[in-house]
Amino acid sequence: MEIIFLGTSSAVHSKERNHPSIALKAFGDVMLFDCGEGAQRQMLHTKVSPMKISKIFISHFHGDHILGLPGLLQSLGLQDRKEKMTIYGPRGLNKVRDAIYSFGYCKIDYPVEFIEIGSEIVEETDEYIIRSQMVRHNVPSLAYSIEEKKKPRFLREKAIELGVPVGPAFGRLHNGEEIEVNGKIIKPEQVLGEPRKGIKITYSGDTRPCEEMIEFAKDSTVLIHESTFSVQDEENAEEHGHSTAADAAFIAKQSDSSELILTHISTRYNGDFSKILLKEAKEIFENTKIANDFMNIEL
Repeated sequence: MEIIFLGTSSAVHSKERNHPSIALKAFGDVMLFDCGEGAQRQMLHTKVSPMKISKIFISHFHGDHILGLPGLLQSLGLQDRKEKMTIYGPRGLNKVRDAIYSFGYCKIDYPVEFIEIGSEIVEETDEYIIRSQMVRHNVPSLAYSIEEKKKPRFLREKAIELGVPVGPAFGRLHNGEEIEVNGKIIKPEQVLGEPRKGIKITYSGDTRPCEEMIEFAKDSTVLIHESTFSVQDEENAEEHGHSTAADAAFIAKQSDSSELILTHISTRYNGDFSKILLKEAKEIFENTKIANDFMNIEL
């Protein structure tokens, strides 16, 4: 898995930070979380190909999180995209769809599906599960998590002891299929170890600190959490439905996350001032980094 931060600012972008957008390369797929203004241009500075994006997950409908979406969809149409695009977001997404398709002389003639969601399992495959959770912003807002389904370890020696021939039968058992050996049925649980937890990535979107976020982020390998303000600006954070760096660190600690990445940084903390946020978070949760545009994390 590879996480690429395309934009790490909050409502106003700066010379250093673009509007929010995060790309995830995983399971042979490219997924986008939020699509702020200029997201497709940011991709030109990375190895993220817009044509390979198959799913976009929108946290909420403030402009800094969605104004790159009309341009991205139209650009893909101009590049003769044929593959389907699926876009998820909170209730009201269909109104955004209608606005996009009525904006200018729109050319989007490839299939695009818009799906409104709440707190639920968004998508599940044999390899991963994606969930969404309503959180506490000043408009309806979703957090997202993607969790790898990791198979239990295959106990090769145990399988041989039970008479399973080395070869394709091993794979069938590891994939959960029963097989017959010399008239006896061998079940997968006989040759598999304990369940193993896969990588879990959680993205908060915009939110106040809340119990819902703690529970949703439980045992995250990486928690990407908004930290718009310093604790010195707590009143601003509360008024606008955002978190401070200390709030994000508290969520990481309470959820037993392994690593915290701070993002959605107000322009008042540009340059060295962003170190204030990092310091505040590290006092509560040591394994914290602050995201910058084009930062890559490989898992």
